Amino acid sequence: QVLLVESGGGLVQAGASLRLSCAASGRTLSSYILGWFRRAPGKEREFVAAISRNSGSTEYGDSVAGRFTISRDNAKNTVYLQMNSLKPEDTAVYYCAADQGFSILTVTYGYDYWGQGTQVTVSS
Repeated sequence: QVLLVESGGGLVQAGASLRLSCAASGRTLSSYILGWFRRAPGKEREFVAAISRNSGSTEYGDSVAGRFTISRDNAKNTVYLQMNSLKPEDTAVYYCAADQGFSILTVTYGYDYWGQGTQVTVSS
């Protein structure tokens, strides 16, 4: 069992940056592919980014590519999401997730463990 806890959300203006963190307890995160998803009001949960176990591979959703960067520190059991040039349409609850599989997946059903989420609100 893995417990994931996100932090770092908040209210910012358009163009600002935020860094989200997701800390794990229970098992070492080095055993998992890690991802970030988000859910905006009235919308489905959307893939944001994912990173392989050794940080050798990353993938990004089309709407965040070039602005967001996912990284991980296995020694700290933490995954990060650096978000730059934030837009009002980035407003959502952001979730981290852990996958025991072997390939990066961009769909929610591929992930085994989820955090409770952290709210990010971007004002125009």
